[in-house]
Amino acid sequence: MKGAKIYGIRDIRVEECPIPEIKTPEDVIVKVKAVGFCGSDISRYGKLGPHTVGAIFGHELSGEIVEIGEKVTNVKVGDGVVVCPTIPCFHCEYCQLGKYSKCETLQVIGAKEDGGFAEYVRLHSRSVLKMPEGLDFETACGMEPACVVMHGFYRTKIQAGDTVAVLGVGPIGLFAVQCAKIFGATKVIAIDVFDEKLEIAKELGADLCINAKDVDPIQVVKEMTGGSGVDIAVESAGNPFTSAQVLSLPKKGGTVVFMGIPYGDVAIPREHFEKVVRNELTVLGSWNAVSGPFPGKEWPTTLHFMKEGKIKVKPMVTHRISLEQIPETFEKIYKRDSFFGKVVVFPEGKEC
Repeated sequence: MKGAKIYGIRDIRVEECPIPEIKTPEDVIVKVKAVGFCGSDISRYGKLGPHTVGAIFGHELSGEIVEIGEKVTNVKVGDGVVVCPTIPCFHCEYCQLGKYSKCETLQVIGAKEDGGFAEYVRLHSRSVLKMPEGLDFETACGMEPACVVMHGFYRTKIQAGDTVAVLGVGPIGLFAVQCAKIFGATKVIAIDVFDEKLEIAKELGADLCINAKDVDPIQVVKEMTGGSGVDIAVESAGNPFTSAQVLSLPKKGGTVVFMGIPYGDVAIPREHFEKVVRNELTVLGSWNAVSGPFPGKEWPTTLHFMKEGKIKVKPMVTHRISLEQIPETFEKIYKRDSFFGKVVVFPEGKEC
């Protein structure tokens, strides 16, 4: 089979690899149908380099079961599945408590274990969930990032009628726009510096879109909320600047939830940091997409809303590519040659 292996910074190669085989009675082999680029993949490619040199990259995938171990009971050959790529140890203090997102040695496929930028992947059967009828593979490959957002909102105390601001509407932010509505928000404000992203956010349900290049988003949010601010502000840009700015968006007693990862030091000006104290904010970090019992309620809940059409993926997909196009596409994103939204790879060379 073919697989895209990462060897170093800006060094991904599509190579011939052996088809994975069943190793334990609980294993399954999945034929990959669709796999998405993650923001963390892009950072690994351009800045951080691989966890394991030569590992097959990628972790946002859906596919079809082609082989199962003798003890597998939750899926059968021919089933379409979504993949939870997170691998807790299941033994540490936090895993014993069912707090798998806090596992002391948490891994994701594509780091030490081979991932989804390939024609086939081996997984433990607990990591796959059967897709409901009517859900397509392209939508289903958005499960993991959507569950990241679902996990983040479960950490908050969001209530019906709340106003939510989403700072940064890349894929995580676009899922946040949709999930905020599912959780009961009556107004969702999307903030970004790219009109293309804001147009997608509007299509996916944002009530107000603010281009932070043109206006001061903090001032506009205050004007739109009668001078108070929002109930919940989501930081999903993963940018050092917005990681500070987001603290000035909530009302007194409001909540900030960090879903983005700033790959750089965050310097917080006093005007933003003092809001934590003076406004008595609740500041939450949110990591990964799993809880107990594994993989957590995030997964069946997200599957339900995807099937219902309330969590959409297709509007955010701007590029649909083959395995062979992975290296050149990562390089184009690195060089910012053009606008990229969600990138989805189809190993069979056709959309599913």
